[in-house]
Amino acid sequence: DPVAHWVWGVGGWMRNLGVLDFAGGIVVHATSGFSALAAALYIGKRKGFLHEHMPPHNLPMTVLGAGLLWFGWFGFNAGSALTSGSLATMAFLTTHTAAASATITWVLVEWFHRGKPTMFGAATGSIAGLATITPAAGFVGPMPALLIGIVAGVLCYIALNAKTKFGYDDSLDAFGVHGVGGTIGTLMAGLFASVAINAAGANGLFYGNAKQFLIQAAAVALVALYSFVVSFVILKALDATMGLRVDAEQETEGLDISQHGEAGYSL
Repeated sequence: DPVAHWVWGVGGWMRNLGVLDFAGGIVVHATSGFSALAAALYIGKRKGFLHEHMPPHNLPMTVLGAGLLWFGWFGFNAGSALTSGSLATMAFLTTHTAAASATITWVLVEWFHRGKPTMFGAATGSIAGLATITPAAGFVGPMPALLIGIVAGVLCYIALNAKTKFGYDDSLDAFGVHGVGGTIGTLMAGLFASVAINAAGANGLFYGNAKQFLIQAAAVALVALYSFVVSFVILKALDATMGLRVDAEQETEGLDISQHGEAGYSL
């Protein structure tokens, strides 16, 4: 809520500075991604992490969910124009373009890196593209959106796989996809934004306004730090009062049973 007011609220200090965030790259994705990183580091790894195979619970459901997200993102991004017209149309087009290019890029990078492309990778790549275009969707044209998706497919893939090197357990890759994607998209808006696309926005670095890129970089860096620190403090307070982690026996039994009293499947 504080970040939403900073960026979008009347009188918000980031809004007054001219920060560009069309649909939530800073407000939604950077905040959630860096908060998730704080949670992953504070709570710690799942039992067996990096030692046991932990595939997606249900791959067809994962793909169905990704498709629902992709469709819903048109409301998320195009709807942020707040009216039906040329701006909403452009946001719709850039959203779809970035998502498609990120999906294809992710699959190709995974194919090169691991020897096999996967459907799970394609689903993750699509969400990376959607998250990354979010702050720029209503400020850039289709060709920059294509490039933004490609960059998202490469950098989010690298960020996602870095968790095995650094040893933190982000089970849904919220940081690698949303935190990194939101950051990249915010910076890309500072490069490719054009008043020819959105007169209420600003020109980016590649359109002669280097200051906009610096504003974008400073804003996303500050919000990332704020989100991480405040979330860590909240997690610390919750852990001290009600606890955050189940015991080893409950974790082995499974949280469906130990916390909710029912299982998804009775086999």
